Amino acid sequence: MPDHIATSVTRDINTYLPLIVANGLNVLGAIAILIIGLWLSGKAHGLVAKALTRTPHLDQMLVGFFGAIVRYLILTITFLAVLSQFGIQTTSLIAVLGAAGLAVGLALQGTLSNLAAGVMLLIFRPFRIGHSVQVGGIQGTVKELSLFWTELVTPDNVQIIVPNGSVWGQPLRNFSFYPVRGIELHFPLSEAIDLDRALTLIKCLCDSDARIVESPAPSATLELGAADSALQLVVKVWTSSGNIAGVRTDMIRSVRETIGSLAADEHSRAN
Repeated sequence: MPDHIATSVTRDINTYLPLIVANGLNVLGAIAILIIGLWLSGKAHGLVAKALTRTPHLDQMLVGFFGAIVRYLILTITFLAVLSQFGIQTTSLIAVLGAAGLAVGLALQGTLSNLAAGVMLLIFRPFRIGHSVQVGGIQGTVKELSLFWTELVTPDNVQIIVPNGSVWGQPLRNFSFYPVRGIELHFPLSEAIDLDRALTLIKCLCDSDARIVESPAPSATLELGAADSALQLVVKVWTSSGNIAGVRTDMIRSVRETIGSLAADEHSRAN
């Protein structure tokens, strides 16, 4: 009886030992692949982040975004390699994952469009935080730019959330991009006024305001109105973006006072 048991055990060992050894090697190989994949994913994430950090004008959000994409791509390949180590056919699994990805992409088409637009905005940076912009008829100051939306604050302190797809797909006016902006003002003139004197005084007004830059040079010209062909004085000056409102207000007041004074002088001379 003991000989029979010994023979049976030996036969079982000879039968199952190769299977145990093969499976053990597969498990060890899978563990090794998993460890190497985890190490590579972390290393690749760090290398991508380090390389992108050296790129000028690239937002820190994009650095983490692209680093995460590389990391999860390596982790996905690692997961498929581990399954292959156990003899699982990954071809059908890849097809299922592709179909699932396509379905998710179609379901989140608008969201992915906003994500793609957010990436483009963060790469090309047509505006920055604090810039005054106008997008699709909406004007405000940029408070936040994320991967999916842009937050604007209107002059009356109202929050507006604009999807990045709408920002990237429409004409954009950035009032803060250039440090110097132009102001063009139109004033009606009576034909009795001394035009040469008016132009001289207006140019003196422009030259006396320290906020108005010398280049481009300010100008005062005469035009005829398109509707009624009435004589108009056109004043154009250039100043920094932060002084637009103040210079516009002061120029309107000063030019109107000058024109009024000239008209009063002409009226007193006529009498």
